[in-house]
Amino acid sequence: QVQLVESGGGLVQPGGSLRLSCAASGFTLDYYAIGWFRQAPGKEREGVSCISSGDGSTYFADSVKSRFTISRDNAKNTVYLQMNSLKPEDTAVYYCAADTYPLCTVSELLYGYWGQGTQVTVSS
Repeated sequence: QVQLVESGGGLVQPGGSLRLSCAASGFTLDYYAIGWFRQAPGKEREGVSCISSGDGSTYFADSVKSRFTISRDNAKNTVYLQMNSLKPEDTAVYYCAADTYPLCTVSELLYGYWGQGTQVTVSS
């Protein structure tokens, strides 16, 4: 059974850090592009970051650039989203998604596998 499971969300103060994990089962993440998306209350889901399956190229939305990093641990079949200098506007449910499309993209339509999401709340 193909499954993606996010973890690592929680409540953090502004300026703090969290590391989200996206663990795959039923398939090997090495061959999949991975995207991270988020949806804040009352807003549409937006693409935050992605990492390609080939050369490991990455993308970050302007709103998170220089604060977030994305990485793979193929041995653990897991992709991580390291989030630093968190702001209240980063509050959202974060989802990871995977597909065999080789390039890094935050186009939701290109992802066929989705996790259930993990809540990130940035508040003092």
